[in-house]
Amino acid sequence: MNKQLIFKQRPVGMPNKDTWALETNEIPEPGEGEVLIEHHYISLDPAMRGWMNDMKSYIPPVQIGEVMRAGSIGMVVKSNNHPMFNVGDCLTGWGGVQQYVVSNGENWYKVDPNLAPMPTYIGTLGMPGMTAYFGILQEARIKEGDIVLVSGAAGAVGSIVGQIAKIKGCHVIGIAGGEAKCKYLKEELGFDGAIDYKSENLATALKRECPKGIDVYFDNVGGDILDAALTRLRMRARIIICGAISQYNNKTNVQGPKNYLSLLVNRASMQGMVVLDYAKDYGKAAQEMGMWMMQGKLKSKEDIYQGIENFQQTYERLFNGDKMGKLVLKVLED
Repeated sequence: MNKQLIFKQRPVGMPNKDTWALETNEIPEPGEGEVLIEHHYISLDPAMRGWMNDMKSYIPPVQIGEVMRAGSIGMVVKSNNHPMFNVGDCLTGWGGVQQYVVSNGENWYKVDPNLAPMPTYIGTLGMPGMTAYFGILQEARIKEGDIVLVSGAAGAVGSIVGQIAKIKGCHVIGIAGGEAKCKYLKEELGFDGAIDYKSENLATALKRECPKGIDVYFDNVGGDILDAALTRLRMRARIIICGAISQYNNKTNVQGPKNYLSLLVNRASMQGMVVLDYAKDYGKAAQEMGMWMMQGKLKSKEDIYQGIENFQQTYERLFNGDKMGKLVLKVLED
């Protein structure tokens, strides 16, 4: 049978037990030119919260009654004359929160689980890694010597952003929640400094860690942290808006920046980025990041939990800070 997480109700604020329902249905059969994929791992990402809202965005919302959207990776267990994929191939794509999915192969990519563990392909070598790569290199246009500030720095995207900036010769400061995460940034990932937003005054800590200001701020958080970063901009600074996790579960209007006039004073820019714009170049990025990983310059960390039936409490870790690196749900039962 096929366990599926069905989207039942659009949440107001933090999703709860009424948002989804776990259903068990028959395993589907692939039609002509299709494959049946057995999922091994599901990707959990903050962007999932935005996909639940019935509003205009860069991607259509999940519809009521559909399987909850999610990135995934698994193995082909049946092929009905598919022109490209065969039984035993490892594929990653948008399979949703379920054990099995049938696909015609569109937007699915074959990967080699012998070169990297499966979870890495939905983390560092998947959407989060691609977001970090193109966000910091193409959108932020970093150069050697830049002072780079990253929020959500211990997360799936932020941790890769900071490491790539270090590879490119930047001075990197990360903002994270808790002593353990800040220690991880400095001692394991090689960040030059870290700010614990849970225990430190942001303004004071930013002056300490960025006394000369910042050239690039890569924002995954929004809210008060974005506002504080705006006060430390250098001339021609660049702010990249990747996400605003502090605002996703608001029951009121999103909190906008109060210090935006700093953009005018410093002739700075603030722009959003969506990784889907770079889809045609994912292969090139994965190849370069894979090389950095082999050289020991880029570290990948996955936080893995098991069972579709545990989806909700695992999903909540995205927002309560109880995770490190990329959050992954293991689907295949031991």
